Amino acid sequence: MSRADSGQRVVVATRSAHKLRELRQLLEPAGAELIGLDEAGVPPGDEPVEYGTTFEANARIKARYYARLSGLPTLADDSGIEVEALGGAPGVHTRRYAGPDATDADNNSRLLTALAGLLPDRRAARYVCVLVLADGRPVARGARGGIPILAETRGTCRGRIATEPRGGGGFGYDPIFEPASEPPGGRTLGLWSAADKNRISHRSRAARRMRPRLAALR
Repeated sequence: MSRADSGQRVVVATRSAHKLRELRQLLEPAGAELIGLDEAGVPPGDEPVEYGTTFEANARIKARYYARLSGLPTLADDSGIEVEALGGAPGVHTRRYAGPDATDADNNSRLLTALAGLLPDRRAARYVCVLVLADGRPVARGARGGIPILAETRGTCRGRIATEPRGGGGFGYDPIFEPASEPPGGRTLGLWSAADKNRISHRSRAARRMRPRLAALR
């Protein structure tokens, strides 16, 4: 689908080129034109405080915040990894697990250290993605200017944490995440092709459930 043939413009509440590209691939059948925050004219550094304790709460915060700024329908993703042996951590702190300026490698290293010595059956984990669609168009706002939530979807991908990074594909924790379909010591998502990953990932499952709502935007 070319940009000229695109439908309703929808802001994706991210500056991550990886995440924007992945969501464009996953949501292309919905017919919407997905644009990032930079393309929507949102200045760098203008971002909400994500004070929620769940992925759902933080996705709603981001969706409403950027919908209000842009005046457009806005899709926000909040996602992360939950490790059973750590009581669900890193959870909502996934992106900053090793500190506010942590790189993916820093986060992966900290998680591997936290699980050092644990056998595969103690390394169970799941990726979680929550997508929230809010409508910032003036016609959609209530009498008090509230930003309505149009849809909310969730997807998960179960697996385990590997004992060391393998593969350079994907991003985030992909090099140390073995999907449940792989045996212990098998391929991490960092070794999967993008097409194969998109068939089973947490984000793809949430996106498939979001497509009809995006397609219905007018």
